[in-house]
Amino acid sequence: MTDQSALGPWVKRFLLEYLPGERNFTRNTQQSYRDALRLLIVFAAGSLHKKPDQLLVEDIRADLLRKFMRHIEEVRKCSVSTRNQRLAAIHALATFIGERCPEHLPWSAAIRAIVFKRGAPVPVGYLEKNEIDALLDAPSNATWIGTRDRALLLFMYNSGARASEAAQLTVGDLRLHSTEIRQPFVELHGKGNKIRFCPLWVSTARELKQLTRGQADDQRVFLNRYGKPLTRFGIHDIVTRHVHRVIAEHPELRKKRVGPHTIRHTTATHLLRAGVDINTIRAWLGHVSIETTNVYAEIDLEMKAKALKMCEANGKRKRWRDNPDLLAFLAKL
Repeated sequence: MTDQSALGPWVKRFLLEYLPGERNFTRNTQQSYRDALRLLIVFAAGSLHKKPDQLLVEDIRADLLRKFMRHIEEVRKCSVSTRNQRLAAIHALATFIGERCPEHLPWSAAIRAIVFKRGAPVPVGYLEKNEIDALLDAPSNATWIGTRDRALLLFMYNSGARASEAAQLTVGDLRLHSTEIRQPFVELHGKGNKIRFCPLWVSTARELKQLTRGQADDQRVFLNRYGKPLTRFGIHDIVTRHVHRVIAEHPELRKKRVGPHTIRHTTATHLLRAGVDINTIRAWLGHVSIETTNVYAEIDLEMKAKALKMCEANGKRKRWRDNPDLLAFLAKL
Protein backbone atom coordinates (compact mmCIF):
# COMPACT_ATOMS: atom_id res chain seq x y z
CA MET A 1 0.00 0.00 0.00
CA THR A 2 1.57 3.29 -1.17
CA ASP A 3 1.03 6.79 0.19
CA GLN A 4 -0.90 7.57 -3.01
CA SER A 5 -3.55 4.96 -2.23
CA ALA A 6 -3.65 5.26 1.58
CA LEU A 7 -6.26 7.69 2.91
CA GLY A 8 -4.45 8.65 6.13
CA PRO A 9 -1.49 10.57 4.64
CA TRP A 10 -3.84 12.55 2.39
CA VAL A 11 -6.00 13.54 5.35
CA LYS A 12 -2.94 14.67 7.33
CA ARG A 13 -1.62 16.78 4.44
CA PHE A 14 -5.09 18.25 3.89
CA LEU A 15 -5.52 19.29 7.54
CA LEU A 16 -1.96 20.27 8.41
CA GLU A 17 -0.73 21.85 5.17
CA TYR A 18 -3.55 22.72 2.78
CA LEU A 19 -6.19 24.27 5.07
CA PRO A 20 -3.90 26.48 7.19
CA GLY A 21 -1.17 27.04 4.61
CA GLU A 22 -2.72 27.36 1.16
CA ARG A 23 -6.28 28.33 2.12
CA ASN A 24 -5.50 30.23 5.35
CA PHE A 25 -8.69 28.95 6.94
CA THR A 26 -9.42 29.98 10.51
CA ARG A 27 -8.88 27.59 13.39
CA ASN A 28 -12.63 27.09 13.79
CA THR A 29 -13.03 26.09 10.14
CA GLN A 30 -10.07 23.72 10.38
CA GLN A 31 -11.64 22.05 13.41
CA SER A 32 -14.99 21.77 11.63
CA TYR A 33 -13.35 20.01 8.67
CA ARG A 34 -11.37 17.79 11.05
CA ASP A 35 -14.53 16.74 12.89
CA ALA A 36 -16.30 15.89 9.61
CA LEU A 37 -13.42 13.71 8.40
CA ARG A 38 -13.08 12.01 11.77
CA LEU A 39 -16.76 11.04 11.68
CA LEU A 40 -16.38 9.75 8.11
CA ILE A 41 -13.28 7.70 8.94
CA VAL A 42 -14.91 6.10 11.99
CA PHE A 43 -18.04 5.28 9.96
CA ALA A 44 -16.06 3.86 7.02
CA ALA A 45 -13.79 1.78 9.26
CA GLY A 46 -16.81 0.29 11.03
CA SER A 47 -18.68 -0.39 7.80
CA LEU A 48 -15.69 -2.02 6.08
CA HIS A 49 -14.36 -3.79 9.20
CA LYS A 50 -10.98 -2.13 8.83
CA LYS A 51 -8.76 -0.16 11.14
CA PRO A 52 -8.78 3.58 10.35
CA ASP A 53 -5.09 3.46 9.37
CA GLN A 54 -5.84 0.72 6.82
CA LEU A 55 -8.42 2.72 4.86
CA LEU A 56 -7.68 3.47 1.21
CA VAL A 57 -8.85 6.48 -0.77
CA GLU A 58 -10.94 4.19 -2.98
CA ASP A 59 -12.65 2.74 0.13
CA ILE A 60 -14.62 5.97 0.45
CA ARG A 61 -16.93 5.08 -2.42
CA ALA A 62 -19.88 7.19 -3.44
CA ASP A 63 -22.39 4.63 -2.13
CA LEU A 64 -20.61 4.53 1.24
CA LEU A 65 -20.63 8.32 1.40
CA ARG A 66 -24.38 8.38 0.72
CA LYS A 67 -24.87 5.94 3.61
CA PHE A 68 -22.75 8.21 5.79
CA MET A 69 -24.94 11.20 4.87
CA ARG A 70 -28.04 9.23 5.92
CA HIS A 71 -26.23 8.24 9.13
CA ILE A 72 -25.55 11.92 9.86
CA GLU A 73 -29.25 12.78 9.60
CA GLU A 74 -31.03 9.66 10.84
CA VAL A 75 -28.71 8.30 13.55
CA ARG A 76 -26.87 11.40 14.73
CA LYS A 77 -30.05 13.51 14.30
CA CYS A 78 -28.17 16.37 12.64
CA SER A 79 -29.89 19.08 10.65
CA VAL A 80 -29.69 19.40 6.88
CA SER A 81 -27.35 22.34 7.40
CA THR A 82 -24.94 20.24 9.47
CA ARG A 83 -25.19 17.41 6.95
CA ASN A 84 -24.21 19.81 4.18
CA GLN A 85 -21.31 21.21 6.23
CA ARG A 86 -19.92 17.68 6.64
CA LEU A 87 -20.31 17.04 2.92
CA ALA A 88 -18.55 20.31 2.05
CA ALA A 89 -15.50 19.18 4.03
CA ILE A 90 -15.44 15.84 2.22
CA HIS A 91 -15.85 17.56 -1.15
CA ALA A 92 -12.86 19.76 -0.29
CA LEU A 93 -10.75 16.70 0.56
CA ALA A 94 -11.76 14.97 -2.69
CA THR A 95 -10.82 18.07 -4.69
CA PHE A 96 -7.48 18.28 -2.86
CA ILE A 97 -6.62 14.65 -3.62
CA GLY A 98 -7.82 14.78 -7.24
CA GLU A 99 -5.77 17.87 -8.04
CA ARG A 100 -2.58 16.26 -6.73
CA CYS A 101 -3.02 12.69 -7.91
CA PRO A 102 -4.52 12.27 -11.42
CA GLU A 103 -5.14 8.56 -10.87
CA HIS A 104 -7.74 9.54 -8.26
CA LEU A 105 -9.56 11.99 -10.55
CA PRO A 106 -12.47 9.56 -11.32
CA TRP A 107 -12.88 8.89 -7.60
CA SER A 108 -12.77 12.63 -6.84
CA ALA A 109 -15.42 13.36 -9.47
CA ALA A 110 -17.71 10.64 -8.08
CA ILE A 111 -17.42 12.02 -4.55
CA ARG A 112 -18.02 15.61 -5.64
CA ALA A 113 -21.06 14.49 -7.66
CA ILE A 114 -22.95 13.84 -4.42
CA VAL A 115 -25.08 16.95 -4.11
CA PHE A 116 -25.97 19.12 -1.15
CA LYS A 117 -29.42 18.63 0.26
CA ARG A 118 -31.88 21.45 0.15
CA GLY A 119 -33.48 22.19 3.49
CA ALA A 120 -36.27 24.43 4.66
CA PRO A 121 -34.98 27.89 5.61
CA VAL A 122 -34.69 28.32 9.38
CA PRO A 123 -36.32 31.54 10.65
CA VAL A 124 -33.87 33.99 12.17
CA GLY A 125 -34.62 34.45 15.86
CA TYR A 126 -34.08 37.69 17.75
CA LEU A 127 -35.12 39.33 21.01
CA GLU A 128 -37.40 42.28 21.46
CA LYS A 129 -36.03 45.32 23.28
CA ASN A 130 -37.63 44.46 26.62
CA GLU A 131 -36.28 40.89 26.37
CA ILE A 132 -32.69 41.89 25.68
CA ASP A 133 -32.88 44.50 28.46
CA ALA A 134 -34.02 41.82 30.90
CA LEU A 135 -31.18 39.54 29.78
CA LEU A 136 -28.59 42.29 30.26
CA ASP A 137 -29.92 42.97 33.78
CA ALA A 138 -29.87 39.30 34.79
CA PRO A 139 -26.22 39.07 35.99
CA SER A 140 -25.43 40.43 39.44
CA ASN A 141 -22.53 42.86 39.81
CA ALA A 142 -22.04 41.66 43.39
CA THR A 143 -19.62 38.94 42.21
CA TRP A 144 -16.76 38.82 39.70
CA ILE A 145 -18.63 36.17 37.70
CA GLY A 146 -21.68 38.43 37.50
CA THR A 147 -19.52 41.39 36.44
CA ARG A 148 -17.94 39.26 33.70
CA ASP A 149 -21.29 37.97 32.48
CA ARG A 150 -22.78 41.47 32.39
CA ALA A 151 -19.79 42.78 30.42
CA LEU A 152 -19.93 39.81 28.04
CA LEU A 153 -23.65 40.12 27.28
CA LEU A 154 -23.45 43.89 26.87
CA PHE A 155 -20.41 43.58 24.61
CA MET A 156 -22.10 40.98 22.39
CA TYR A 157 -25.26 43.07 22.05
CA ASN A 158 -23.28 46.26 21.38
CA SER A 159 -20.92 44.74 18.80
CA GLY A 160 -22.93 41.88 17.30
CA ALA A 161 -19.84 39.72 17.80
CA ARG A 162 -19.95 35.99 17.19
CA ALA A 163 -19.27 33.75 20.20
CA SER A 164 -15.92 32.74 18.69
CA GLU A 165 -14.97 36.42 18.24
CA ALA A 166 -15.83 37.20 21.85
CA ALA A 167 -13.87 34.16 23.04
CA GLN A 168 -10.76 35.25 21.08
CA LEU A 169 -10.96 38.92 22.17
CA THR A 170 -7.82 40.23 23.89
CA VAL A 171 -7.32 43.33 26.02
CA GLY A 172 -5.17 44.76 23.23
CA ASP A 173 -8.15 44.59 20.86
CA LEU A 174 -9.98 47.14 23.01
CA ARG A 175 -9.48 50.89 22.55
CA LEU A 176 -10.85 52.23 25.82
CA HIS A 177 -8.15 54.02 27.80
CA SER A 178 -6.47 56.51 25.45
CA THR A 179 -7.32 60.16 26.06
CA GLU A 180 -6.86 60.79 22.32
CA ILE A 181 -9.79 58.54 21.45
CA ARG A 182 -13.19 60.17 21.89
CA GLN A 183 -15.15 57.14 20.73
CA PRO A 184 -14.16 53.82 22.34
CA PHE A 185 -14.14 50.92 19.89
CA VAL A 186 -13.04 47.32 19.49
CA GLU A 187 -11.05 45.50 16.84
CA LEU A 188 -12.77 42.21 15.99
CA HIS A 189 -11.15 39.31 14.15
CA GLY A 190 -13.86 37.54 12.18
CA LYS A 191 -14.17 34.71 9.69
CA GLY A 192 -11.36 34.41 7.18
CA ASN A 193 -9.14 36.47 9.52
CA LYS A 194 -11.00 39.59 8.42
CA ILE A 195 -10.66 42.56 10.78
CA ARG A 196 -13.43 45.04 11.47
CA PHE A 197 -13.85 47.89 13.93
CA CYS A 198 -16.96 48.45 15.99
CA PRO A 199 -17.80 51.48 18.16
CA LEU A 200 -18.67 50.83 21.79
CA TRP A 201 -21.20 52.52 24.02
CA VAL A 202 -19.88 54.37 27.05
CA SER A 203 -21.65 51.81 29.26
CA THR A 204 -19.95 48.92 27.44
CA ALA A 205 -16.54 50.59 27.68
CA ARG A 206 -17.08 51.18 31.41
CA GLU A 207 -17.91 47.50 32.04
CA LEU A 208 -14.92 46.32 29.99
CA LYS A 209 -12.55 48.73 31.77
CA GLN A 210 -13.63 47.35 35.12
CA LEU A 211 -13.23 43.77 33.90
CA THR A 212 -9.78 44.20 32.33
CA ARG A 213 -8.17 46.58 34.82
CA GLY A 214 -4.50 45.65 35.32
CA GLN A 215 -4.49 42.99 32.58
CA ALA A 216 -1.79 42.72 29.89
CA ASP A 217 -2.66 43.41 26.26
CA ASP A 218 -2.24 39.76 25.25
CA GLN A 219 -4.62 38.58 28.00
CA ARG A 220 -8.03 37.32 26.90
CA VAL A 221 -10.85 39.60 28.01
CA PHE A 222 -13.36 36.93 29.03
CA LEU A 223 -12.00 34.30 31.41
CA ASN A 224 -13.55 31.48 33.40
CA ARG A 225 -13.38 31.14 37.17
CA TYR A 226 -9.98 29.44 36.87
CA GLY A 227 -8.46 32.28 34.85
CA LYS A 228 -8.55 30.36 31.57
CA PRO A 229 -10.06 31.84 28.38
CA LEU A 230 -13.74 31.14 27.84
CA THR A 231 -14.55 28.98 24.82
CA ARG A 232 -17.49 29.61 22.52
CA PHE A 233 -19.22 26.70 24.24
CA GLY A 234 -18.70 28.36 27.61
CA ILE A 235 -20.16 31.58 26.24
CA HIS A 236 -23.18 29.65 25.00
CA ASP A 237 -23.69 28.20 28.49
CA ILE A 238 -23.52 31.68 30.05
CA VAL A 239 -26.16 33.05 27.68
CA THR A 240 -28.55 30.14 28.19
CA ARG A 241 -28.10 30.24 31.98
CA HIS A 242 -29.17 33.87 32.20
CA VAL A 243 -32.04 33.29 29.76
CA HIS A 244 -33.41 30.72 32.19
CA ARG A 245 -33.23 33.31 34.98
CA VAL A 246 -35.52 35.76 33.18
CA ILE A 247 -38.01 33.27 31.74
CA ALA A 248 -40.33 33.66 34.73
CA GLU A 249 -40.79 37.38 33.96
CA HIS A 250 -40.71 36.84 30.19
CA PRO A 251 -42.46 33.51 29.50
CA GLU A 252 -42.46 34.25 25.75
CA LEU A 253 -38.77 33.31 25.79
CA ARG A 254 -39.80 29.68 26.27
CA LYS A 255 -40.77 29.66 22.58
CA LYS A 256 -37.37 30.98 21.47
CA ARG A 257 -34.05 29.20 21.23
CA VAL A 258 -31.71 31.83 22.61
CA GLY A 259 -27.95 31.56 22.23
CA PRO A 260 -25.03 33.85 21.39
CA HIS A 261 -26.08 34.05 17.73
CA THR A 262 -29.56 35.17 18.79
CA ILE A 263 -27.95 38.21 20.41
CA ARG A 264 -26.09 38.87 17.13
CA HIS A 265 -29.40 38.69 15.23
CA THR A 266 -30.92 41.03 17.83
CA THR A 267 -28.16 43.60 17.27
CA ALA A 268 -28.76 43.55 13.52
CA THR A 269 -32.54 43.81 13.84
CA HIS A 270 -32.39 46.69 16.31
CA LEU A 271 -29.86 48.55 14.15
CA LEU A 272 -32.23 48.15 11.22
CA ARG A 273 -35.15 49.48 13.26
CA ALA A 274 -33.04 52.45 14.32
CA GLY A 275 -32.66 53.43 10.69
CA VAL A 276 -29.10 52.23 10.09
CA ASP A 277 -28.67 51.38 6.42
CA ILE A 278 -28.24 47.74 5.48
CA ASN A 279 -24.70 48.15 4.10
CA THR A 280 -23.48 49.64 7.38
CA ILE A 281 -25.04 46.69 9.23
CA ARG A 282 -23.24 44.34 6.82
CA ALA A 283 -19.89 45.93 7.72
CA TRP A 284 -20.85 46.00 11.42
CA LEU A 285 -21.49 42.26 11.49
CA GLY A 286 -18.63 41.33 9.18
CA HIS A 287 -20.78 39.77 6.46
CA VAL A 288 -19.06 39.22 3.13
CA SER A 289 -22.24 39.56 1.09
CA ILE A 290 -25.10 42.02 1.47
CA GLU A 291 -27.44 39.09 0.75
CA THR A 292 -26.55 37.60 4.13
CA THR A 293 -27.58 40.82 5.87
CA ASN A 294 -30.79 41.25 3.88
CA VAL A 295 -32.35 38.41 5.88
CA TYR A 296 -32.90 40.86 8.76
CA ALA A 297 -35.00 43.11 6.56
CA GLU A 298 -37.03 40.06 5.57
CA ILE A 299 -37.84 38.83 9.08
CA ASP A 300 -38.58 42.08 10.90
CA LEU A 301 -42.37 42.35 11.05
CA GLU A 302 -42.21 45.79 12.67
CA MET A 303 -40.34 47.23 9.68
CA LYS A 304 -42.78 45.56 7.30
CA ALA A 305 -45.74 47.00 9.21
CA LYS A 306 -44.28 50.51 8.98
CA ALA A 307 -43.72 50.10 5.25
CA LEU A 308 -47.26 48.82 4.79
CA LYS A 309 -48.71 51.76 6.71
CA MET A 310 -46.83 54.20 4.48
CA CYS A 311 -48.39 52.54 1.44
CA GLU A 312 -51.87 52.23 2.92
CA ALA A 313 -54.65 53.35 0.60
CA ASN A 314 -56.98 56.06 1.90
CA GLY A 315 -60.02 54.60 0.14
CA LYS A 316 -60.27 57.33 -2.53
CA ARG A 317 -59.17 56.48 -6.03
CA LYS A 318 -57.11 58.99 -7.95
CA ARG A 319 -57.89 59.45 -11.59
CA TRP A 320 -55.54 61.17 -13.98
CA ARG A 321 -58.40 63.11 -15.50
CA ASP A 322 -58.93 64.89 -12.16
CA ASN A 323 -55.72 66.84 -12.81
CA PRO A 324 -54.76 67.42 -16.43
CA ASP A 325 -51.44 69.06 -15.51
CA LEU A 326 -49.02 66.11 -15.87
CA LEU A 327 -46.28 67.41 -13.54
CA ALA A 328 -48.80 68.35 -10.85
CA PHE A 329 -50.42 64.95 -11.27
CA LEU A 330 -47.08 63.20 -10.78
CA ALA A 331 -46.16 65.35 -7.77
CA LYS A 332 -49.37 64.43 -5.96
CA LEU A 333 -49.16 60.68 -6.53
